[in-house]
Parts: sequence; structure tokens; C-alpha cells
Amino acid sequence: MAEKQIAILREQLAKLDEKKFDLDAWKTHTLIFLERIFGKDNSKLKLIQDLHYDYSSWSLRDTAAAGKTKDKDPVKMRASEILEATILELETLGLPEGEEEQQKLWKLLQDELTGKQVKEIEVLAKSDDKEKTKKISGILENLDKENLSLLIAKLLLS
Repeated sequence: MAEKQIAILREQLAKLDEKKFDLDAWKTHTLIFLERIFGKDNSKLKLIQDLHYDYSSWSLRDTAAAGKTKDKDPVKMRASEILEATILELETLGLPEGEEEQQKLWKLLQDELTGKQVKEIEVLAKSDDKEKTKKISGILENLDKENLSLLIAKLLLS
């Protein structure tokens, strides 16, 4: 299921309570994890990207007037709600369709190719290069015929 992904998100949730909390660093790590889990076009990424502190005088005045000086950090509360909803989604519905198959594919590639080849393919797969299919094909062509046949057979059986 999605135990590893949930564990990572729970760690990010716990980091919200650290004394030396850095919102930008936290957002960067969280975005990396969410993109890996849900893909780069998922709405959760936008919600995390939009988290920021508003230091305008009006915002500070309204916060002080409402008596919210140090009790609860609204940015951390929103971040917590986003992660809790995401964790609940993963616990209830599991990984998005296709993600488990894609993870199996990457694991198989990691088992059968060199680390350098996997990294090259991963960089190309995430790029906007119009020639990425041709370039990935070139990497796979460098495999000897026996290894390529074995890789295709494992893909078909997984």
C-alpha cells in the first residue's frame, strides 16, 4: 500500500512543530515528496507552494486584534491540514492509480540497469525535451540483447 509515503508525510507533519522551523526548507522537501507521490500537476503541490507568511501591517494588526499573537500559527495550521488530508487520502484510497505500477517499473529499472543509466532516464523522463523518447531509447540500445530481452520479459510479467 502506501506505508512509506504516509511515513514520509508524517515526518513532514512533525517538522511543523520544530523550534527552528524554516517554512521555505519545509515546503521544498514537502513538494519533492508530494510530486513523487502524486505527480507534478497535483493540486496539493499548489496548496503547499501558496503557503507564506503575510507580514503586511494590516495582517499583523488584524492578527493582534483577534488575539492570535502566539497561540496558533495560521501557516503551520494550514500546512498541517493539507498534510493530514493527504495522509487520510492515502490511508483510505491508497496511492493514485498508476503510481504503484510506475514505482514497480522504476524498481525494475534500478535492478537491471546501472545507477548512471537510471539517473539519465529519470532526468530525461522529467524533462520537457522533445527528443526524450529517442534519447531514452538510445540508453536502452546500449544494453546487450540478452539484458534487454530479460528487461522486457520482466516488464511484461510484473
